[in-house]
Amino acid sequence: MRDHPRKPTHTGAETSPAVWTGRATNKAQWVLAAAGAACTALGVQLAVSSDWTSGIVPLLMAVIGCVAAGLLMLFGTLAFVNVAVRVDARALEVRCGHMGLPRRRILLTQVVGADFVPQVTPRQWGGWGYRWRPERGTAVVVRKGEGLVLRLGDGRTFTVTVDDAEAGVRFIRERLHLPAAGAPAGA
Repeated sequence: MRDHPRKPTHTGAETSPAVWTGRATNKAQWVLAAAGAACTALGVQLAVSSDWTSGIVPLLMAVIGCVAAGLLMLFGTLAFVNVAVRVDARALEVRCGHMGLPRRRILLTQVVGADFVPQVTPRQWGGWGYRWRPERGTAVVVRKGEGLVLRLGDGRTFTVTVDDAEAGVRFIRERLHLPAAGAPAGA
């Protein structure tokens, strides 16, 4: 007879983890990054292979325009290919892209509520990336899908699209000692 490992049994209260992490990725952003790289390459190609007989000013404008637009597209999209969210007992921290920039840290002492949103779209926020809208607050949107919304003490909100956002909201509510969604106050 084989010995099969069993799940450990816990005696006493269950403890929740000390840190919650979540990620979201948008693979479509890689297409835009490739277009930026192609635009930059076109600018370099113009500079290297041109005979410069058509005039220096038009050629410089074309080269600088292609390189600048390409680099802006390349780095602007790479910054929002993915997002990483980390919540511990003190703060929520959001890092964008592979370099972790831009970055936002919100102390949990500033948070008065956390809500799960099943569908956040770039269209609601005016596109992908780090967004601010006066009537809605601030958001980091890297893809369409679920997200979490923090309600801050100053009346502002912060939204971030992240996988398993519902678990993140539960984690934040536990840290803030808030009732679970749908639970009556004082329950």
